[in-house]
Amino acid sequence: MRDLAFIGFLVALIGMGLRRPFLLVLAYVYIDIVSPQRLTYYLLNTVPISLIAVVMAVGGWALADDKRDVRVAPRQVLMLLLILYCWATMQGADFQVEAHEKWDWVWKALVFAAFLPLTLRTRLRIEALLLFMILSAGAIVIVGGIKTIVSGGGYGQLNLMVDNNFGLYEGSTISAVAVAIVPLIFWFAKFGTIFPPDWRVKLFAWALAFACLLIPVGTAARTGLICIGIVALLSLRAAKRKVLYIGLVAAAGVVAVPFLPSAFTERMGTIQNHQADSSASTRIAVWKWTLGFVQDHPFGGGFEAYRGNRIAFDVVQKTGEGETTNKLETDKARAYHSAYFEMLGEQGWLGLALWLLLHFSGLARMEVLRRRYRDPDGPLAWAGPLAAALQTAHAVYLFGALFVGIAFQPFVYMLVGAQIGLDTYLGRLRAETAAPARRRNVRGGQALAEA
Repeated sequence: MRDLAFIGFLVALIGMGLRRPFLLVLAYVYIDIVSPQRLTYYLLNTVPISLIAVVMAVGGWALADDKRDVRVAPRQVLMLLLILYCWATMQGADFQVEAHEKWDWVWKALVFAAFLPLTLRTRLRIEALLLFMILSAGAIVIVGGIKTIVSGGGYGQLNLMVDNNFGLYEGSTISAVAVAIVPLIFWFAKFGTIFPPDWRVKLFAWALAFACLLIPVGTAARTGLICIGIVALLSLRAAKRKVLYIGLVAAAGVVAVPFLPSAFTERMGTIQNHQADSSASTRIAVWKWTLGFVQDHPFGGGFEAYRGNRIAFDVVQKTGEGETTNKLETDKARAYHSAYFEMLGEQGWLGLALWLLLHFSGLARMEVLRRRYRDPDGPLAWAGPLAAALQTAHAVYLFGALFVGIAFQPFVYMLVGAQIGLDTYLGRLRAETAAPARRRNVRGGQALAEA
């Protein structure tokens, strides 16, 4: 029955997309985030639905969509350059088979993200994209939130519909993404037009945001706790009564502590002492290895280069009351556990520079839009808060990526595509507004000349 439900939904969505090609873009977004082919038993997992959806999405846009006001933004060019650079480094990758396996999904994520802004011609389309992203991720988040309330979860124990760590089903990844979408959820609760923000929408928004905050608890991911702090800090900008806001956040934290599972509080305690945690000690050892590796390989080792590492590290262990001892441990082929070191080890200094430029220029552009459209009584009062929400979501990713190897997470690149789409859409509106003024100035100048 579950297989039939997934198939029925996809058939209906794709069928509507034959009349409205943009819906095919949303169909691919849903498939890429939720991965229904991994949730079914017999039918969808034998069909390349992701490939079919992206071909239909691009084909529908090429054949039927209006392209008169299409603009290509610098960050789209950056993504294409990053794709070409990754392809070049892959040719000399240290682990060719594994590198090609990663390349198979990385290039699709980057190409789709570069293509996405071309389709975002209206506010409705930008909203629809973000709504599909939130609700698709919400399908995973709601399940995780319910299981956290029922069982308390635990590190590596929270089953998010499927028993694997692929994509958003990995604990630290879904923790970062769940917290990142909280500002966008509240934007829809105030400014959304697809579902006008009545009491039902606001109630659902608060419930979904609560589920998002439960995910770091259920997964016991330290990354999630840091991400929550970033959202709380950046949300302070929009608070009218900042002292009251700080007090409420602090009170909420104090009230929540007694209700947190012991597994969560114990794992969060290791943030202060990484040497007592073998996982944290391993990460630092891998990062040191990566810095040494790029001294001899300045252009990186290609995808999956971490498989060549050999590391040794000390772990502090308690031997008695107040006594500790150092134990030397060794390991090999340990993942980077950081998007920054992932880019550095795989793509070298140039690849890391392209990646940083792509993301931090996005933060800068959203800050420009946030300031430009911050007038609450202006005709585009919704645009500034949306830019702020996208900026906060992006900042959460960049902080979370310090400790998770998600340099090419497709969900994040969809967010980047939404940022570019918003930027180019508002740019078109400014150009349309400025055009009549320029024509009036030209006519005025001609009249003066004739006089």
